Amino acid sequence: MGKEQNKDKNIHGNHRMRVRERFLKSGLGGFPDHNVLEFVLFYSQPYGDTNEIAHRLLDTFGSLSAVLDAPYEELVKVKGIGYYTAVFLTMLPQLAKRYFSDMIPDKVTITDRKSLLDYIRAEFISETSEIVKLLCFNNAGLLTNCCKVSIGSKNNVNIDRRTLLETAFRSNAGSVILTHNHPNGLAVPSQNDISTTKEVFRLFSDMNIKLLDHVIVSGHDIFAMAESPKFGILFV
Repeated sequence: MGKEQNKDKNIHGNHRMRVRERFLKSGLGGFPDHNVLEFVLFYSQPYGDTNEIAHRLLDTFGSLSAVLDAPYEELVKVKGIGYYTAVFLTMLPQLAKRYFSDMIPDKVTITDRKSLLDYIRAEFISETSEIVKLLCFNNAGLLTNCCKVSIGSKNNVNIDRRTLLETAFRSNAGSVILTHNHPNGLAVPSQNDISTTKEVFRLFSDMNIKLLDHVIVSGHDIFAMAESPKFGILFV
């Protein structure tokens, strides 16, 4: 039995080395999703065949991103996934979020549009429910606060107007940007998003605070309503 275990360990060890060398040579670009997961699982399961577990995860959740977004409680239900692996997998999107946030300049301003949109996109990494955030800027156009103001379901979220105002006042905001995500849809404003934008614009205008934009995020896609010929008029 001991010889068989050693043989099995050597076989998988050699395979793992080949996978690592392939990664070092060409990165993950040529890896199909199951090989990416197989590779990732090397670091929470030091021995054995992780390819079968990777396939099982993809069959259960449907995609690589869905596996990484899956809650701990659902991951541990999958055969071969224990405590350490479930914690490791749920940590990865949070690590990605910190990575992208760390790449963004310390000072985010209204005028540096690329950094601003990168910042907003990073704020929604790993979020699986619709969330509304308010970005507050001082009179010099510097971002002073980004606050989560509402949490909804996977497909819907309601905004509390009082919370919006209190957040802006606490931050002494001269201007704000409203942003939310569509975790299960497209980065396209719904009819409700449009009507909400109109209402929030009036709400802040009455308090002499400028609503600069309403930005919608879906995965890597991002849509800034103020930059759209169709919706830009809402912010005038």
